Amino acid sequence: MGDAAPQVGVIMGSQSDWPTMAHAVQILEEFGIAHEVHIVSAHRTPDRLVDYAKSAATRGLKAIIAGAGGAAHLPGMVASMTRVPVLGVPVQSAALSGVDSLYSIVQMPGGIPVATFAIGKAGATNAGLFAAALLANNDTGLATKLDAWRVKQTDSVAPTPVREG
Repeated sequence: MGDAAPQVGVIMGSQSDWPTMAHAVQILEEFGIAHEVHIVSAHRTPDRLVDYAKSAATRGLKAIIAGAGGAAHLPGMVASMTRVPVLGVPVQSAALSGVDSLYSIVQMPGGIPVATFAIGKAGATNAGLFAAALLANNDTGLATKLDAWRVKQTDSVAPTPVREG
């Protein structure tokens, strides 16, 4: 995004993960957070994964949002090779509706943390918001934007249901 150095990396295991991960990118763009987006497969591009993870901190990334489906090794493998916080998004799979992805990401061994979010769109959206909240700890402008976003969200909820008929 723009000329600013990326603060957040958004990675996914394959092109088919993009419809889910686009929701994280949408949040980052809404808050003006510099980010990068790459396909990094734990299984098909292992050298790319190693290079990406090992260079993340020195390239200035403050968080990595990693989406993966099925066996979903991407978030954990990246977390094992960087101190940059990894936010795992389970992508819905055809076989088990994303439960397999969720279990693969959330069941990390002690010592290799991955913050794990909900399956699919909600998870990707919340991972973007979590990354914004992380960055807002050291960015008062971003904190103000995030606070305003939350107020707007609260204000958008009607106090009573609309009655039909």
